[in-house]
Amino acid sequence: MSKSKIPYEVYTEEVEALSVLSPDGEIVNKDKVPNLSDDQLKELMYRMVFTRTWDERAINLGRQGRLGFYAPVSGQEATMVGSEFALDKNDFICPGYRDMPQLVWHGLPLYQAFLYSRGHQHGGQIPEGVNVLMPQIIIGAQVLHAMGIAMGYKLKKQQQVAITYTGDGGSSEGDFYEALNFAGVYKLPVIFFVQNNGYAITTPFSKQTAALSIAHKAVAAGIRGVKIDGMDVFAVISAVQEARERALKGEGATLIEAVTYRFRPHSLSDDTSKYRTKEEEGEWSEKDPIARLAKYLEKKGLWTEEDTARVKEEAKATVNEQIKKAEQTEKMTIPGLIDSMFETTPKHLEEQKADFQ
Repeated sequence: MSKSKIPYEVYTEEVEALSVLSPDGEIVNKDKVPNLSDDQLKELMYRMVFTRTWDERAINLGRQGRLGFYAPVSGQEATMVGSEFALDKNDFICPGYRDMPQLVWHGLPLYQAFLYSRGHQHGGQIPEGVNVLMPQIIIGAQVLHAMGIAMGYKLKKQQQVAITYTGDGGSSEGDFYEALNFAGVYKLPVIFFVQNNGYAITTPFSKQTAALSIAHKAVAAGIRGVKIDGMDVFAVISAVQEARERALKGEGATLIEAVTYRFRPHSLSDDTSKYRTKEEEGEWSEKDPIARLAKYLEKKGLWTEEDTARVKEEAKATVNEQIKKAEQTEKMTIPGLIDSMFETTPKHLEEQKADFQ
């Protein structure tokens, strides 16, 4: 909307989500197709298939008691894998609790993701050079963290951006609005990525905000807001690449609303039949982000069903190897936990350690 023309009522029209790749695997918006090589396209597909297979295995591990808290991700591979794919490894990720795939593809070893789920201190021992924070459990708090990191980048004149993720429910938190407001005032290099999967745990979108869309919430903060098809990995990559380029040029923050759907429960204790219908789930399954990309790549001669089967087997083997590594990690102790918090343990904590030892 032009700033020179302010209507009596501001932004009262709904926004259509950007789509680039149709559910049939056809390009519907040539101008927004990301510039990816054949190798990059195959790597993108590899990561999405790997992520879903890992997710299925992680759910089983959780039910076996071999993992602690775990939030399923199937259905959201386009938003998670695609958004990270559009970043530079120097960019910083501030995730919510469902965003473990972005961290792993950004460099966090998979066995540490499993350690984190098991509540082990070394799960949060982020390797040098991996620009991520561990998942934030407090809804929306990570949005403020990303804003602060972006402020640091701007003050230091570093060519990096921060990206943060939350769900549709997180966009109703006070921290969310504060972060957007601050980012707007100071034109910070930050991307606020909202994965709108339709439900804040069990609360439907219509009952937790009266906004026409989450993207509209950018207006009050004076930042750019866009709405995209979150089941379309090309739309995701295009939007994040554009937001990143704008941020690096000093044009400020972008709020991206990606309309997506989680095929699995909110968490392992959740019963989706209490708040979703089979008809709704069936409609969304036809928009499957992996099937959509597979159709496109198959038409280009870049992917086959045999490739999918191969990646699934590789993912299963990798998950089995990494969970064993997590399970073989030395068990935590209270003295060890205290020592891991400080380069030099303070005297009063040394005294407390002695009590336990």
